[in-house]
Amino acid sequence: MKFLEIGQEIETKIVAITDDCIFLDLNTKSEGILEKSELTDEDGIAKLNGKELKEGDSIKVFFLGNLKGEMRFTTKIAGEKADKSLLENAWKNQIPVEGKVEKEIKGGFEIKIGNSRAFCPYSQMGFKEKEEPSFYVGKNLTFKIQEYKEDGKNILVSNRAVAQEVFQGKIKTLQDSIKAGMTVKVKIISLQKFGAFVNFIGDESGFKALLPISEISRSRVDNIEQVLSVGQELTVSVLNADWKNEKVSVSLKSLLENPWDNVSKNYPVDSKHDGKISRIADFGLFIELEEGIDGLIHISDLDTDRNTNLRKVYKIGDKMSVVINSVDADNERISLRPASSIEQDQTTAKYLDNQNDSDGETYNPFAALLKK
Repeated sequence: MKFLEIGQEIETKIVAITDDCIFLDLNTKSEGILEKSELTDEDGIAKLNGKELKEGDSIKVFFLGNLKGEMRFTTKIAGEKADKSLLENAWKNQIPVEGKVEKEIKGGFEIKIGNSRAFCPYSQMGFKEKEEPSFYVGKNLTFKIQEYKEDGKNILVSNRAVAQEVFQGKIKTLQDSIKAGMTVKVKIISLQKFGAFVNFIGDESGFKALLPISEISRSRVDNIEQVLSVGQELTVSVLNADWKNEKVSVSLKSLLENPWDNVSKNYPVDSKHDGKISRIADFGLFIELEEGIDGLIHISDLDTDRNTNLRKVYKIGDKMSVVINSVDADNERISLRPASSIEQDQTTAKYLDNQNDSDGETYNPFAALLKK
């Protein structure tokens, strides 16, 4: 490997991981050393962007210099390593630095990095999910130096820049594992009128995917809180994965059996069925024949005139007997008419057929009743 300058960033591979160190391939007789403690979580596992590090993984690091003949590297500058020369170098090379949020001050926070003080504006603290200022005070966080002036007396830092990079790294990992058409497990984190936001189970990025209300059930869902709850885990399919714009949608409905596959067989033309009103529109009534199967009775087939307010005559949930007029399985549409109107047509036909009986007399239904 060519001569390295302090602060220079390189991408290399991990050759070994011990209890204390991560050894890096430098294409020389010796290996680079990265302190494992920089990347270990509370369980002692070395992770980068939420992914556990293993031998053979690629990693980006910054050269700190030679210490006792060893080439030392870091992913961020912290503690005793954060002297003024290294902080200036960190600013020039955009090396992450670790600092403690000392207190909230006017316009933002005072940050202690080694023996130096820095300022982080409110706008540069956190990313995606913003917390109250008190949440950050006392925490050790990672920053990037945005300005370094007056020999380190005036330092401006950003936590947002680091958090955004970490998030993008995690998104890249998620992108490699989540593809359109896949079946995945998710957990509901919030409910909205238009759908539910979910996290992918096992993902640590906090990325939110959307389960649209139209993709929850084969039946119409008007109140999402009646069918789903926060914390509920679901198995869904990935409908669309637009990672460029960070928009991913999933579907629960697509994994359910589609009742429209057998609709022509189950609902032949002129057959009679019982259903209930599922929705009332200005132009007619939608009747639920079974879960996921709704048909329409047009207002012209109802015993009302076209100016009638159907919502004052009918109620959602009212039962109704209907007859199938037509079925369009491809477009998932069924035309219905009330069964009562069919029965009236049958009575009329009987009347017309019997106008002339065997005696040549005009058929009179009242007279027929008297004869009985």
